[in-house]
Amino acid sequence: MRTYEVMFISAPSVVEEDLNKLISQLENIIQERGGTVTKVENMGRRKLAYKIDKYDEGVYTLIYADGSGREIAEVERRLRVTDFVIRHLTVRTDEDLKRAEKMKAKRKSAPSAAAADGEADVDANDVEDED
Repeated sequence: MRTYEVMFISAPSVVEEDLNKLISQLENIIQERGGTVTKVENMGRRKLAYKIDKYDEGVYTLIYADGSGREIAEVERRLRVTDFVIRHLTVRTDEDLKRAEKMKAKRKSAPSAAAADGEADVDANDVEDED
């Protein structure tokens, strides 16, 4: 299973009921095709970095999902044809999470090596003091 983040920006004039209906449809699509929705985060209305079409603001929504990729293709298709969605982006994050875990493991093992180097420096200083 791969891990994905699907973020989309809706027009600020969208009715909350329509937005909730779209989110539930997307969740159903993912679940019907064998994926799982881990989390849905409604980030609310925010100012856009630049104007998109005629909008200065948008309603941000983030969906965390696990799946094979087939369900994400259908989710993206639905987002493209939905009128009130002005932008969407899907990012595969499982490789990034693996890289982060490797770096975390390296950091955990690095302090013990640094401590061993620190002890070696202390011993070298003790030898100098004896002369």
